Formats: sequence, structure tokens, C-alpha cells
Amino acid sequence: MSVAKLDKQLCFALYSASSQLTSIYRPLLEPLDLTYTQFIVLMTLWQQDEISISQVAARTGLSKATMTPLLKRLEQKRLIHRKVLVDNERQKSIVLTEAGRAISLQSAEITNNAFCATGLTEQEASDMIALCHKLVSLSS
Repeated sequence: MSVAKLDKQLCFALYSASSQLTSIYRPLLEPLDLTYTQFIVLMTLWQQDEISISQVAARTGLSKATMTPLLKRLEQKRLIHRKVLVDNERQKSIVLTEAGRAISLQSAEITNNAFCATGLTEQEASDMIALCHKLVSLSS
């Protein structure tokens, strides 16, 4: 009988790598009082502000159930606010505040420091990103 070996599993390798990257980001985001998940939501909004909660969830890969408490915390920190859409009162868009935009000025340094901490070359990182995109696109 063959037994699955943990260290040979793609799922475990990706899970472990993701956990490691999150732990790299933790001390870099701590001075801003942000979690990694909050940071990726902000990165999404820095690319395109004033988008729906559904769009943020789709772009970040987070569930709508995860989005509600996460957005509430970002709102409490005065980094975003929710705005009712003019043509649809049931839908809200997420809008960055000035404080939310200001953090973007530190984002390049944070992501660069995180990248340097991985020890990967730019080519290795680029290859890994491409492979992850390929894997994610299977569900699209």
C-alpha cells in the first residue's frame, strides 16, 4: 500500500510557503497595525479605488463572509469607508480615506523588504507567481 508523503504534496508546499510569507509580512505591517489580509485588501484598493465588496472579494480571493469583519476593522481604523451606490442602495463600494491612501506610500518598501527576506531571485519569484496564476486560473 502506498502512503501519501506530506513533503511531496503540492498543497502542503503551497500552504507552508503561504504561511512563511505571512510570517515575513507580520513584523513589517505591525507598525501600521495591519494584518496581511488587510494589507492585500488595501493593495487592491490602491490599484482601483471605489469598487464593490464583491469585486474586492473576487480580486483578493477572499470570501464575502471574510470581507465583512475585515472591512469593518479597516473602517474602524479610518482607512476606508463604505459608500452606498447611487443606482443600487443595496450595494456598497469601498472607498479609501486619505489615511488609507497615505499607507500606499510605504507599500513598495514593505513588499520589497518582504521579497528580500524570501531569498528568492527576481526570476524565481516571477516563475513562482506565473505558476500560481496558472493554478488559480484552473477555476476560472
